[in-house]
Amino acid sequence: MSRRLRRLPVLLLPLLLGTTLVACGSDGGSDKDDTSSSDALHGIAITGDVGKAPKVKWDGKLDVSKTATTVVTKGDGDKIADGDQVAAHIWIGNGTTQKQAYSTYDSGQTETIPASADLNPVFKDAVLDQTVGSRVAVTATAKDAFGDSGNAQMGIGNKDTVLIVVDLIDVTTVLKGPDGKKQSAPSWAPGLVTDGDKVTGLDFKGTPEPNGKLRSATLIEGSGDAVKKGQTITVNYFGQVYDAKKPFDESYSKTPASFAIGVGGVVPGWDKTLVGVKVGSRVVLAIPPADGYGKKGNAQAGIKGTDTLYFVVDILAAS
Repeated sequence: MSRRLRRLPVLLLPLLLGTTLVACGSDGGSDKDDTSSSDALHGIAITGDVGKAPKVKWDGKLDVSKTATTVVTKGDGDKIADGDQVAAHIWIGNGTTQKQAYSTYDSGQTETIPASADLNPVFKDAVLDQTVGSRVAVTATAKDAFGDSGNAQMGIGNKDTVLIVVDLIDVTTVLKGPDGKKQSAPSWAPGLVTDGDKVTGLDFKGTPEPNGKLRSATLIEGSGDAVKKGQTITVNYFGQVYDAKKPFDESYSKTPASFAIGVGGVVPGWDKTLVGVKVGSRVVLAIPPADGYGKKGNAQAGIKGTDTLYFVVDILAAS
């Protein structure tokens, strides 16, 4: 989802990792190293249990020129495949200063990583085809991990090196589309223009004008578990202002979006309606300004303060 749409779902991890986990580094600069595990870690000792903050003993300044991935502990859980949603703890250290730069263990909350071939190559080998319960270490240049500028927020310069430790805690399979029993659409809902499971448009012909109330209806009732407050859900969505000719945003032509629900990270209308919906469901929403962007609207998205937002949302996973 577009960055400009504040408090709408975004397919990015928190800002610290947003430029890390998408493929935005230098092309071809992070070829997988074929050295042994010992050589790949350059004498660094990583100890402690998977699921707890790693204890890292450095062996002087980390000097690397290309990326190497090492399985420190091999888990016996499910193998992670392209399209899965992975809950992982991530620890990052500056190889030049030998100091911690970032750790999800500080907050006690895992990151949700959409496993994909589009991951930055620095992370791809640490996630795809690994098994749940594993601890994987990556040594790389800051340029390969974060791009030409490094990551100033982490205190990592573009000439530094990094050690990244990834604990793979859990995995959830992401559905390809809605999966469940079809329900009758309510009279207030627009018609859907579809291409297979993909929503490509909303047809407002004959749709009554919005009445200022927050509305939701299930078009396909999934057979999965109900979404709980605070979970990370993965969705496809299509958003359009009432009677507009085109969407202001959608994910069906891109990739599904993952975000926490019920905790204020998205517009209130999403938090109020998507908690309790079963995985596999397709729902339609009508969100008045009070539960969307308020009286100011969102000029960057072309949304006025009087606009009612209509969404179709497919719940593909929750973890």
